[in-house]
Amino acid sequence: MTTISSEPRTIEAPFVASRAARRVNSVDIVRGAIMVLMALDHVRDFVTNQRIRPEDLSRASAALFFTRWVTHFCAPGFSLLAGVGIGLYMRRGRNPGEATRFLVTRGLWLVFLDLTVSAIGFQFGFRLIPAFALVLWALGWSMVVMGAAIHLPRKVTAVIALAMIVGHNLLDSIPPSPIWHVLHVPGFAIEGKLFVAYPLIPWVAVMALGYVIAGIYEWEPGRRRSFLIRSGALATAAFVAIRYVNGYGDPFPWSPQRTSALTVASFLNVTKYPPSLDFLLMTLGPILIALALVEGVRNRVTEWLSVYGRVPLFYYVLHIFVGHAVAMTLALIQGGELRRIPVVSNPELIPAWYGVPLPGVYLAWALVVALMYFPCRWYAGLKARRSDWWLRYT
Repeated sequence: MTTISSEPRTIEAPFVASRAARRVNSVDIVRGAIMVLMALDHVRDFVTNQRIRPEDLSRASAALFFTRWVTHFCAPGFSLLAGVGIGLYMRRGRNPGEATRFLVTRGLWLVFLDLTVSAIGFQFGFRLIPAFALVLWALGWSMVVMGAAIHLPRKVTAVIALAMIVGHNLLDSIPPSPIWHVLHVPGFAIEGKLFVAYPLIPWVAVMALGYVIAGIYEWEPGRRRSFLIRSGALATAAFVAIRYVNGYGDPFPWSPQRTSALTVASFLNVTKYPPSLDFLLMTLGPILIALALVEGVRNRVTEWLSVYGRVPLFYYVLHIFVGHAVAMTLALIQGGELRRIPVVSNPELIPAWYGVPLPGVYLAWALVVALMYFPCRWYAGLKARRSDWWLRYT
């Protein structure tokens, strides 16, 4: 990985706060699209023959950069929609104490999965130290924090979330330290043992923002869609304006490049670790617009995407194993070796002869997504039919 969220009934009209009203289909569709894009990023890491960072515009092609860039919507989408899910969960009349226990325990479960099961999938081995704290780490600890935040007035939560998103780049000059690697700057929180790629700030603020805006699903559909489109367009326009002046918003300015496509890439080449203000405006704006555009849409594509969107955690964990298995099969075909491809823990051990160019990456991505469909459909059906407590954690 480049260092580096029961019943199928849907709700599209005014939200009804009842236990039977389980899902918002537009959220599932957008989340499903995010899951599909996420697989592209991980499959590219597993099967590519290009040993360069896509963000290095002195070496990378525009095609490689944009293959990476489209996946930037994944982590913000995970965080925002997880927050929306928490907000909808609370609006079903949940007891705050019960909700806090659930958020804390589920958050810690996500952290555990990230450091163990996901790590095993990335390396196909059991050497868990050094550990790499990735996106589930950020989601998990954000849920733990949200276990406390749900007791605050929503307006207070909104102010804190927006202040953190807008102002956290003011913290960039603080010298790194172990606790600061957990909170804001990627690095080893425990030297040689725990590398944090996704610090908590500002990811927790993105989840809190989703929690606050969940209230729009009580609104009349036209008003809700108008709000999402206007808010998304405003965020996107703010990104363009702030990025254009090359001032506050991202620590690395854009600059003209050798081609027009790479100049556009430079403009869009904003910082993900940690996500800068520009990064979040660039990604959250289109996500909000997408939530409005897919609401009420029913066709084969949206039904297909919603299958993945209903079981995001199941998909996330399983696709790592499927992607790695495809990569090992490729190594067997290319070099006659059934070998592991340790893209996170030891990328330097991947042999020079291994990998495919970008068209092959896209073919492998399509294969992985297709292989994921029937397991996800089965698991989504299981969650729709049953109410076992453990299903709430998957």
